[in-house]
Amino acid sequence: MSDHDETPTTNLPTDGGPKIVGQKDGGQKDGGQKDGGQKNRGREETPQTRLRRELPEEVPSGLTAAAEETEQEEQQPGLTGRQRLVMGLWPPRVTRAQLIVALLLFGLGFGLAVQVASNSDNDSALRGARQTDLVRILDELDDRTQRLEEEKQGLEDQRTELENSSDQAEEARKQTVEKERKLGILAGTVAAEGPGITLTINDTKGTVEADMLLDAIQELRAAGAEAIQVNGVRVVASTYLTQSGKGITVDGNKITQPYRFKVIGKPQDLEPALNIPGGVVQTLEKEQATVTVERADKIIVDALRAPERPDYARSSSQ
Repeated sequence: MSDHDETPTTNLPTDGGPKIVGQKDGGQKDGGQKDGGQKNRGREETPQTRLRRELPEEVPSGLTAAAEETEQEEQQPGLTGRQRLVMGLWPPRVTRAQLIVALLLFGLGFGLAVQVASNSDNDSALRGARQTDLVRILDELDDRTQRLEEEKQGLEDQRTELENSSDQAEEARKQTVEKERKLGILAGTVAAEGPGITLTINDTKGTVEADMLLDAIQELRAAGAEAIQVNGVRVVASTYLTQSGKGITVDGNKITQPYRFKVIGKPQDLEPALNIPGGVVQTLEKEQATVTVERADKIIVDALRAPERPDYARSSSQ
């Protein structure tokens, strides 16, 4: 066989059937090489494949952050475990949601603290009181309840008398006169006498102020005082006390120490009301004032007030 004879060769099929490849011109392969011996890959390369091959491989963000931290640690050799922990915690990385939650928790905690503090202030006087003082406070509350019950019973008795009396007009007149007398005592237009106490306050240091005397009046009223007189001035519902320089005025009348209160009421209720823990007597003694309370079977309150006609209020009875 000569050199010019062609020997057919059968290759494996690549795209649908066998192909005959022959050798020409000194054994050069046709179809397997072209223009410089580049090999045909058998499948054409698409643009997506070429783009994926040219782009760098994606790296997860978590791995990138870990790699950066590792690189920073390598750039700072000689750090201890505690130093690395501090560097990891500071500066803190706070998100907006975490900041909002922190502010809400702070507001809630502040509100609870204020509530607890206010309750502690209100209960501090009773918590520090002795057992005998607590018993006396309970007795005073029981006495106030009893007075209210007696007043209620008296009103019911008056109603019953009016309903059962044969001469209702005369009975009504008697009750009206009695009621007028009681209202006159409360209004300070008539004198009054009866059991009660005398409260004397010596203020040599000049530390007692008008609001302290007002507290004493309010405490006496709450304990059932029916008539009060302070240094010759009758105390009524419209009475006011003011601080005038170093002195005190009651309804515009200046009074000086010692301040003397004449009070008509049940002595067993009036005196304990002044001596309760944290009450009037203890408050005045903290201001270095001397306070004395004396019971008496007969107290005369003879300071009078002129009747005042109201400017706007009128009787609604027809």
